[in-house]
Amino acid sequence: MRQERTVQASIFDLFAGHEIGRELKAISEWLDGHRGLLGLVAEDLRRHGVKETGRHGLPAESVLRCALLKQHRQLSYQELAFHLEDSSSFRAFARLPWSWTPKKSVLHKTISAIRAETFEEINRTLLASARQENIERGRMMRLDSTVTAALLHEPSDSSLLWDAVRVMVRLLKEANALVGGVGLSWHDHCRAAKKRARSIQFTRGRPKRIQLYRELIKITRATLAYLQQAAMQLAKATNLAVELWQARLSHYRPLIEQIIAQTERRVLAGEPVAAGEKLVSLFEPHADIIVKGSRDVDYGHKLNLTTGRSGLILDLVVEAGNPADSERLLPMLDRHIALYGEAPLQAAADGGYASRDNLSRAKARGVRDMAFHKKAGLRIKDMVRSRWVYRKLRNFRAGIEAGISCLKRAYGLARCTWRGLDHFRAYVWSSVVAYNLALFARVKPI
Repeated sequence: MRQERTVQASIFDLFAGHEIGRELKAISEWLDGHRGLLGLVAEDLRRHGVKETGRHGLPAESVLRCALLKQHRQLSYQELAFHLEDSSSFRAFARLPWSWTPKKSVLHKTISAIRAETFEEINRTLLASARQENIERGRMMRLDSTVTAALLHEPSDSSLLWDAVRVMVRLLKEANALVGGVGLSWHDHCRAAKKRARSIQFTRGRPKRIQLYRELIKITRATLAYLQQAAMQLAKATNLAVELWQARLSHYRPLIEQIIAQTERRVLAGEPVAAGEKLVSLFEPHADIIVKGSRDVDYGHKLNLTTGRSGLILDLVVEAGNPADSERLLPMLDRHIALYGEAPLQAAADGGYASRDNLSRAKARGVRDMAFHKKAGLRIKDMVRSRWVYRKLRNFRAGIEAGISCLKRAYGLARCTWRGLDHFRAYVWSSVVAYNLALFARVKPI
């Protein structure tokens, strides 16, 4: 396949003298020295059935470079397509075939095929280079957690029911087209559902809201019944279009039923529903409800990440649910030991990770000094060798806040713009790799 081939650098590929151009050139040189990573990208393209695109096809090397360029400069696919055509530095970095520029649809299809595991392997290779260059040895580790929001609107029971009706009506219209408008009998309740959802939003007083919710639930159940009747009538058909329709229905039906059930429990019965049992989006059902301390509620996924003395992101885990920080210290420490073959001599973490058990187990794994930002009843002499070391490690821990802030502001980690859990994880890791490559290019000795 053409995706496996690489594109050699041309003498006409010139990078601008601007600091961004110099940074892209340094990243490009590192990628040139690790061409073995291209096989992972080519395998992802084959796994997703990405065929040759355009007259020349987009090689695996160009796909990877375009993905990094997109995250590094925080561009949309449309903006990326424009800059690849307009900028000589971007074209030189992307190694595009001569006089050819991919469209945004091609970029979207190919870049989205790269898995999170591939980006994670690229990050490991980069950390190996940092260790070889004596930039990051992994002897000091700091740990913190943050949240990346998923691509969804602020959830409410009424908006979820309205989303459910819209999706079901869309499926019913598609079913109508599949049978040629013969045999299906249903009514479009979109306007009625939207009217009640909006009324709920602006209505004050529980009795009035309850009545509106009852009407909205009734509309949702009626539309779901239409959809089930359509599924029974289409069950006899065996063509591919019907099978795809049935697959989409199988995906949405349990989610819609869950939305109805949780609304009846919360609104009609007044029953509290645990955060882990709630569905907050029909389109991003993987999203979790995350509350950190007494701050605002986020809808997405909690991340635990570690950085080293260099500021490079050493490791990252996209968590399921909202586990307490104290439960994640030892697993993250074990991952660090597996990555570097030994425990860090010194480690620092936020106060949420502090516990006497965590301290003793970290020491047992070989950590000489383990400092928590808030002591949580622990004595300084139990954590570290001296007060000076404690202050040093506490200041060192504070540095991870700047790294997380940069990731969110400049590399898109505040909000994932890709859909689905697998793409969420790939997006997060692509942001981390782009950040690490840029940082490595800046600190690498010339």
